[in-house]
Amino acid sequence: MGIKRYYAKSDNTITNAFEENLSLRGTGSNMGAADILEVFSIYGQASSASAEKSRVLIKFDCTASTNSIQADRTSGDLPASGSVSFYLRLYNAKHGQTLPKSYTMDVSAISGSWTEGTGLDMELYKDKGESNWVNRVASSSAGTHAWSSTGGDYFTDTSSSFTASFDSGVEDIELDITTLVEQWCSSSANSKTPTDMGLKEDEGLIIKLSSAYEGADRSYYTKKFFARGTEFFFKKPCIEARWDSSIEDDRGNFYYSSSLATAEENLNTLYFYNYFRGRLRNIPDVGTGNIGVSIFSSSADSPTGSAITLVADGTHVRSGATFAVTGGYVSTGIYSASFAMTAAATPLTAINDVWFSLSDSITNAAAGTQYGTGTIAPQTVKNLFNAPANKYMISVTNLRDFYRSDETARFRIYTRQKDWAPTIYTKAINTPAVQIVESGSYEIYRVIDDLKVIPYGTGSTKHTFLSYDTSGSYFDLDMNMFETGYFYGIKLSFYNEDLGSYVEQPETFKFKVESRQNK
Repeated sequence: MGIKRYYAKSDNTITNAFEENLSLRGTGSNMGAADILEVFSIYGQASSASAEKSRVLIKFDCTASTNSIQADRTSGDLPASGSVSFYLRLYNAKHGQTLPKSYTMDVSAISGSWTEGTGLDMELYKDKGESNWVNRVASSSAGTHAWSSTGGDYFTDTSSSFTASFDSGVEDIELDITTLVEQWCSSSANSKTPTDMGLKEDEGLIIKLSSAYEGADRSYYTKKFFARGTEFFFKKPCIEARWDSSIEDDRGNFYYSSSLATAEENLNTLYFYNYFRGRLRNIPDVGTGNIGVSIFSSSADSPTGSAITLVADGTHVRSGATFAVTGGYVSTGIYSASFAMTAAATPLTAINDVWFSLSDSITNAAAGTQYGTGTIAPQTVKNLFNAPANKYMISVTNLRDFYRSDETARFRIYTRQKDWAPTIYTKAINTPAVQIVESGSYEIYRVIDDLKVIPYGTGSTKHTFLSYDTSGSYFDLDMNMFETGYFYGIKLSFYNEDLGSYVEQPETFKFKVESRQNK
């Protein structure tokens, strides 16, 4: 899937700004039910050196409760630590007041619990109670009420403190907070260092102007973000999980080794999918361990003769075990193996991959328990003397008009060269071969206003990369990320090696998301 969003459970603006009379401060004010979050500093309003500040508290849910980060990781919907990045997303709210420019904000983990409150007044600061500039909880609650330091308690170590920069002032916050989220999700306290504080209780984040700006002899008034109560679905604060979920299965795009390619480029990756009664399941005797693959010459789609000897590279093919590739676990019920294969004087036009139980004593599919056999048609690398002009015809073969908001859908993309010109005989009996696009990405936009709901993610995380197998490209999409009642469009972009960039394809594909009750 590659991308998943977790929305804020609590948020509030706290301030020590002066009330309307410029005499009393609104330190007891609460704005927990407001649909806006506000950060500012005001210098010299009440007196020549007076300072007023406003900060934001916001909390998500990383515990084991339903729809939380930790629960999704436990269920396998999120990758393990180290394979996923978490980004804080806060969206700028336009307003008619002054807007500061050229400054930074600190985003830090809150130390200690706090309650949201139900205040709304962001002008006169008349709504009191719950978390505010002085107290973390309502004064009527049991236990300790006050922050240790007025304005909120927070960590300053580098693993849970981050900085967001603003140039024009209208920017959103899109900040990598992976190290902190992993501490929130940790099950044990590691040794504490400046960069690794081990386990932290999930008490959320405080967002404030950096000290150099919050304490400056000038005002930075005012920066506003949409709060969790906003009416705008795609402007709600969230933590966005991003990871490369693409599966690059070379079964339909398998090449013999060539001196025109590097050792890494000569590797082909094959996948094995263990479906049992329609659901992916780990192979009992393999679990999350290694699995073996032997390669045979194929006749009528069946292995013939002995396993083919492969070149040992010490990683994928072990010395002394050249009849087998060492494969491994990918995710529940999915295993993969990578290897390079040299063509014979007369290259085989078809081979079989046989997956089996690998061990130190069993290094050949002929001797182990066999789990499945696939068929591959290897190709040879051919040199070109001109740059190819790739133009594609694209369709989403399983596109539906409507999707439920509670489902995860898989979109299957069929791609072929645009200039495919079959003979009459070929056209009568065959469909054109699938063109495997190895580097592709998708983008989702809302049709009514062209709002980019999921922009292309082709950077370091590659969270919108397309997977591919023998049937072409595909990707999965969590429909819970979309506001119901609207049409959305899919755009595709393929990497062009000659241009050194992605080229957006002209076709778009549209669908509508509806609530479960409407379907």
